[in-house]
Amino acid sequence: MKIIIINGSHRKNGVTALILHEMYQKLETYPNVEIQFYHVADLNLKYCVGCCQCYKNGKCILNDDMEKLSENIETADGVIIGSPTYASNISGQMKVIIDRGHFVIEQLLFGKYAISVSTYENYGGKDTAKILNKLFCYSGATISKSLAIKTPFSSHPFSNPKIHNIVNKATDKFYKDIYRQKTYLYQKMKHFIIFRFGILPFVTKKGNEYQGVIAKWKKHSIKNRKII
Repeated sequence: MKIIIINGSHRKNGVTALILHEMYQKLETYPNVEIQFYHVADLNLKYCVGCCQCYKNGKCILNDDMEKLSENIETADGVIIGSPTYASNISGQMKVIIDRGHFVIEQLLFGKYAISVSTYENYGGKDTAKILNKLFCYSGATISKSLAIKTPFSSHPFSNPKIHNIVNKATDKFYKDIYRQKTYLYQKMKHFIIFRFGILPFVTKKGNEYQGVIAKWKKHSIKNRKII
């Protein structure tokens, strides 16, 4: 079982990072689990330039850390993404990863399980969670759990025992969902509608302009696989 964890906060020891590290340590207690942890602060990330060449060629024209991260996500069984809340939204670095990561059109998360973690002090944390969950849904993932955790700035989140319990229960559920390949029918139906009536006809109309997308779908048998 391969798990990717992404800390979307520039702070490597902030609230979001501490929660994700707790999940990492919990997952380490299970057998046969490989975990890769990424801090956005350690990644060389350039802004998307909107050229759409990735859809044609299957990879981005920009030479930085994003392609390698995307390739690692492609081979994972589960993904955990956390972000602090900035102006009722995800962090800027997390937005770059979403823009550049081959998520939605290429269906990068199809067949994978996911947890979203948003942290906030005052308001907007649920808005951040919605953005991450929409990414997961549109990209084909099964959302195992979504956490919007309110805690004072620069505090230790686990000074509140309830938060520690919530995080550990969510991590345990995530592992069991992957292990058992649990199906959430409503999520399956929702993704089927998004893909079949939104993404698929759009890509089909593009023809050779999106041949890189078609190649990725064929690689993972997405187009012809039964979603429901």
